Amino acid sequence: MYTLLISGLVIFTTAYAASVSLTNYIIHSAPAITVFTIDVPAAAKATVARLYPGVKNVKWEKEDGNYEAGLTHNGKELSLVIDAKGNVLETETTIAESALPASVREYVAKHYAGKKIKEAAEIVDAKGKKTYEAEVGGKDLIFDEKGQFIK
Repeated sequence: MYTLLISGLVIFTTAYAASVSLTNYIIHSAPAITVFTIDVPAAAKATVARLYPGVKNVKWEKEDGNYEAGLTHNGKELSLVIDAKGNVLETETTIAESALPASVREYVAKHYAGKKIKEAAEIVDAKGKKTYEAEVGGKDLIFDEKGQFIK
């Protein structure tokens, strides 16, 4: 009878220790990845498929009531802002710093001495108006088509 009682205590203690160990492992391991999915209108998805056939791994985000599609096409990183009806409102293409107008680079050198342009982009709105973006010191600086500072 004592053997049965001792065996039961050993099993209970082992199970308890295992559950505590597992709980500690879960609590102290790397944080869980949270994935948020958004409901993207079919018209927006169709626009991306029409403009960039065969592109995979499109990442969607909400942006001011519209939808932003992030993708890579022909080796370039693109971001499209599309409304619920599938109209492209803006296209942002990552470019090399050297592709920025010289006046943009000069502005940054003068007003942000010692800081480098982390990322550069060409932005075209729905009307075809082109602007440039330069990320410097955690700020997005916007320039017009000629490279004049806007904001």
